[in-house]
Amino acid sequence: MPTAELNVLPAPISSGQPITALAPMQDVTTLAFMGVVADYGSPDYFVTEFFRVHDTSRLEKHIVQSIDQNKTGRPIFAQLIGEAIPHLERTVHALLKHPIAGIDLNLGCPAPKVYKKNVGGGLLRDPGRIDEILAALRSVCPGRFTVKMRLGFADSSPYDDILASVKRHRVDMLTVHGRTVKGGYRSEVDYDLIAHAVQSVPCPVLANGNVTSSASAVRIIEKTKAAGVMIGRHAIRNPWIFSQCRSRFAGESYAPVQLRDVYDYVENLFHATRSDNIPEQAHVNRMKKFLNFVGQGVDNQGRFLYDMRRTQSAAELFSVCEKHLLTIPDTLFADEPYAGIIARPNCETPLASTA
Repeated sequence: MPTAELNVLPAPISSGQPITALAPMQDVTTLAFMGVVADYGSPDYFVTEFFRVHDTSRLEKHIVQSIDQNKTGRPIFAQLIGEAIPHLERTVHALLKHPIAGIDLNLGCPAPKVYKKNVGGGLLRDPGRIDEILAALRSVCPGRFTVKMRLGFADSSPYDDILASVKRHRVDMLTVHGRTVKGGYRSEVDYDLIAHAVQSVPCPVLANGNVTSSASAVRIIEKTKAAGVMIGRHAIRNPWIFSQCRSRFAGESYAPVQLRDVYDYVENLFHATRSDNIPEQAHVNRMKKFLNFVGQGVDNQGRFLYDMRRTQSAAELFSVCEKHLLTIPDTLFADEPYAGIIARPNCETPLASTA
């Protein structure tokens, strides 16, 4: 396939609509989770968990599996995190042997154990180094090369320099999470600076950060003029969000999600992510991390979250789910997370660690 054709982004599911993408999240965007999301309406694009790149790194088998066994019918981009150019280049060559839609570079992971190694969000302190990395990766990516970044490390002072590098090295798509690394996931999202990126680079820009619902996706796209949105934690809470976005982009209504539908999602997720190699209680604890987000839309008092967090077995977990999700017929799941009902910080890391 000619390079020019390779650089054209895959068409969205609904032609002419804004793009939707599932954000890369460590311990989340596995083969199993992407398959579950696809059951409720795939995003246009998936992005893998990041491949850690260093002098002794090799392609992580479980992430390669999410590429090679992808049955969602949607393209998947392979994300890298690292700063050693020879090893980044080596990793790209290895990944090009697999059915990827393109290579994505992580310039935003805010986890301290990541940025302290001067990778992910840590690289935002060194725009010159980023320029060198973008030049090297562009030279070895015959097809699509994309970047996911934050506004900066402690502030947005390097932002324009990095946008200039994105333009200079012909990045094919840019995703901007409108917070700094130090802003984590709690600070306000600066949509004006996302809009600035849209005006500054020639490639499509996806807006990321606090895309809580299909309604917020429309507002964010209208404000920023972005080509679309990338959604992370709120796709854990509401896997219907991508199909809801497509309906809203088309000006169409969609059936509200009921709590019994959420029960089916929990059951699907439990069985899809289950492994014989994981003890039952460990799997329940992992499910509780997912349900920390799901619970934001179940009730406005946090009763589901309170009961769910105290379960120790699969039987207890599903007893709580039955109590809160099946006992009141036709109760609706909230499109937007209830105010004040938040996932505890210790349950967001590393399950939902993303740029």
